[in-house]
Amino acid sequence: MAGQRRNFDKIDRKILRVLQEEGRISFTDLGERVGLSTTPCTERVRRLERDGVITGYHARLDPQLVGAGLLVFVEISLAYKSGDIFEEFRTAALRLPNVLECHLVSGAFDYLIKARISGMASYRKLLGSTLLTLPNVRDSKSYIVMEEAKETLTLPIGDRIGRADGGRDGKGDSGP
Repeated sequence: MAGQRRNFDKIDRKILRVLQEEGRISFTDLGERVGLSTTPCTERVRRLERDGVITGYHARLDPQLVGAGLLVFVEISLAYKSGDIFEEFRTAALRLPNVLECHLVSGAFDYLIKARISGMASYRKLLGSTLLTLPNVRDSKSYIVMEEAKETLTLPIGDRIGRADGGRDGKGDSGP
């Protein structure tokens, strides 16, 4: 079932909404919020985990307080375009602890990287000594984030998960 879209009923959607905001909520409290007793609520959560819908639980840290206050996005262009070249770059990028996200994209460049570091000196080192030395990198363009207007890991859970609009058609339930 993992990796395949599936239909979720109203209670599954409520569970997913609540867990995205409060991953440490007890099954008893979660059950009360979604209208189930503890045992059926626990069984649903375990099924969502088993099916790969819920992939993990994480603590959200303050980047400033852990020495990673500078957020940068880097466009990377590769010298060559082939499956092997992309795989070499991807494998190398996976090893970089400051790289939070690395996406192969379409358009004027090949990869978009999101990284967090302590400051400009660390960024210069990350770019010059690390990113630009990855396999087949031809060029880069950087964007230093001056203000984070919005950052979330919460996915929209609409009435019909999987729709392009997130299921937001103005009908049905809108809250947990």
